[in-house]
Amino acid sequence: GAPALAVAEPNIAAVYLPLHGTTHLGLDTADGAAVVIAPGIAVTNAHNSNLLDEKSVLGYGSASDLMFFRTSRQEVPETAPPAIGGTVIAYGQGGSANLRVARGVTCIIAAGNPDSPYFIFTGNAGPGFSGGPVLNLAGRLVGITFAYLDSNGRRLIFAYDMKRVRDEFQRIQPRQASDEAMTAQPPDYSGCGRRKR
Repeated sequence: GAPALAVAEPNIAAVYLPLHGTTHLGLDTADGAAVVIAPGIAVTNAHNSNLLDEKSVLGYGSASDLMFFRTSRQEVPETAPPAIGGTVIAYGQGGSANLRVARGVTCIIAAGNPDSPYFIFTGNAGPGFSGGPVLNLAGRLVGITFAYLDSNGRRLIFAYDMKRVRDEFQRIQPRQASDEAMTAQPPDYSGCGRRKR
């Protein structure tokens, strides 16, 4: 992602939470992000658990890399579903806990298993974007970043759509991270190939 001075969309700025902490016995630092999804409740990735006070954690998604925790923030963003070909904006944290922004285009929306919807967009997000918001050009929250993969010279960023985030919150698993691997077949990434110029 590119450095950003602030989250440009006021409604997302009100719900964006930067995360910063130490890893490896305090020798290294790590960054991530979170976003408020209901009054007093925020979501990030379970693999960001080392960046939060354990006492704030409400629980974990039953079949995802999502973790829900308490926050003092009360604002709630508007949401929307992702759309193939839609431009998206993602926020995350970079080195020294600095805000970063990435832009991309949604190229795949997973289908088939209604329990595990996610989408993929091309872009330049990477480490530090985990748990951060993905929004459309109208400033509505469409997803939560959880992974990235470099494939055929392109970076593919994976995000859970907001319906899945809400569904996972409804089935929250108290204070134990799920280590279940995603069982869905790997998607066909050909829809995220290089665009002809």
